[in-house]
Amino acid sequence: MCMSSKKKEDASSVEDRLDFIQEKIMRWEEDQSMIWELGPEEASEYMNAANDALQLIEKLEGLHLSKVDKDYKILLRAYNVLQTAMARLEEEFKNLLIQNRQPFEPEYVSFRSSEEDAIDENSVVSLGDESIEELLHRDSVSRASEELIIDLVHPDVMPYLRCIANLLIASNYVLECSHAYTIVRRDALDECLFILEIERLSIEDVLKMEWGTLNSKVKRWVWAVKIFVRVYLASERWLSDQIFGEGEPVSIACFIDASKASILQLLNFGVAMSIGPYKPEKLFCILDMYEVLADLMPDIDALYSDEVGSYVKTEFHEVLERLGNCVRAAFLEFGNAIASNASSTAFVGGGVHPLTRYVMNYLRTLTDYTETLNLLLKDQEEEDAISLSPDTSPRTEEDSRSRGSPGRVSSMTLHFRSVASILESNLEDKSMLYKEASLQHLFLMNNLHYMAEKVKGSELRRIYGDEWIRKHNWTFQQHAMKYERASWNSILNLLKDEGIHVPGTNSISKGLIKERLMSFYLGFEEVYRIQTSWFIPDVRLREDLRISTSLRVIQAYRTFVGRHSSHIRDKYIKYTADDLENYLLDLFEGFQKWL
Repeated sequence: MCMSSKKKEDASSVEDRLDFIQEKIMRWEEDQSMIWELGPEEASEYMNAANDALQLIEKLEGLHLSKVDKDYKILLRAYNVLQTAMARLEEEFKNLLIQNRQPFEPEYVSFRSSEEDAIDENSVVSLGDESIEELLHRDSVSRASEELIIDLVHPDVMPYLRCIANLLIASNYVLECSHAYTIVRRDALDECLFILEIERLSIEDVLKMEWGTLNSKVKRWVWAVKIFVRVYLASERWLSDQIFGEGEPVSIACFIDASKASILQLLNFGVAMSIGPYKPEKLFCILDMYEVLADLMPDIDALYSDEVGSYVKTEFHEVLERLGNCVRAAFLEFGNAIASNASSTAFVGGGVHPLTRYVMNYLRTLTDYTETLNLLLKDQEEEDAISLSPDTSPRTEEDSRSRGSPGRVSSMTLHFRSVASILESNLEDKSMLYKEASLQHLFLMNNLHYMAEKVKGSELRRIYGDEWIRKHNWTFQQHAMKYERASWNSILNLLKDEGIHVPGTNSISKGLIKERLMSFYLGFEEVYRIQTSWFIPDVRLREDLRISTSLRVIQAYRTFVGRHSSHIRDKYIKYTADDLENYLLDLFEGFQKWL
């Protein structure tokens, strides 16, 4: 056979093959039904036809045809047939992703280990509020070996999706395939945020929100962001790797394009929260947000490890830094708020001031964030913290050891001691609002005792140290002694023998003794009337001060009456020692009484 005849025969054979392929492809253009919904045989037939078109094109392209060659026209026809097939496969690809999307339910989802077979091995785990914490709070070693992967698309269609994606990519329809995938998965991620009850809020919306509503939103956000990153994003990355190939550029690009908007929406809430005003009540919310983002940092770094994902990773780090700065600013504002908490009237009864309770309970709650606060507060100059009060420096070797560092006190200790010093200074100012010196000391005794007990009985002890507790125990005891002196010294002086003798003789003046005794009774009744309305909330402290006072008063009274019993008629003994002792038990109950 001559060469020209063979070429004609080859051309005829190629054209017949294209006609056969085109007939199979174009048949579905007249049918509006989705091919994969009709069964695997039809799907396989269509895929084979599209693949044959691709192979035919590759064969013809290998001939390096010119425009005058007859086969060139066949090549152009083949391009059109392949384009038609690719457009159809793109629609089929999207439809498979949409129709086989698995519902995401945070309370009940199917998890798989990334080390197990992706399709055959999975286990069902309840995701209630308690179990989610166990599953999500894993260390980095655990997360590296086993991720919380769920099936976002039904496993049965994964082979079809891989085949379609491979053919689209092989046919140079990478952008079309990526676009179709990204649109569907982006919508799925938006739906996930909706299910997790994460609203799309602007910064202005957040700043205008009432505190109660905002606090609730933060709690929901902290819970949701862990699920979204560790479960949903990890599963999203796994899905793109399964369809496009693990670590393939198209897989990475599709995952990032699909997930970027959702993760940035979550981070936008963090940005809004980091904007002032830096109110002390926001500190716990900000700390919760900071800690969850810091905990998720390795996950984000792993999910967006490639250069194309650096923008998301950078945004995540920047939001974390902003929240850290917000923590420092809110803590500083906490100290400023204490210092500026002025009172125009004295606190009734001299008990524990609400400010003292608030500050100490606030600090105790902050101990739940010890590691984070030590990290964030260490950036503050130690000199600034020390300059707020001379009480902030370590005084003993034990103090240093209690901080876990042989040579320096932790940043948290410096700042917490500074806050305590600010509070004590404020309490000193508040004590001056009382007219009675005795009530000033009672007030300071109550509040310093409360501070010392709060530290001693909580995790604050590890921060402040035993030396701080000993100092404050000694200080409040000093105020107790000063209270006794201010309240009783002038009254008990009436029971002393000085000045009761008849001038120029050693004889005792019965009139003076009677006068002294009556004055003592009046003084006692006045103290009783006033100090029954004073309040010592701590039962043990109240009893201790009553006992201490009783010992002084009753002993002095018994001694005076006993020594001068021959000079005092019974009718002048208004109260027995037992009566006085019982009356002293009524002091500091906060309810005024009269004798």
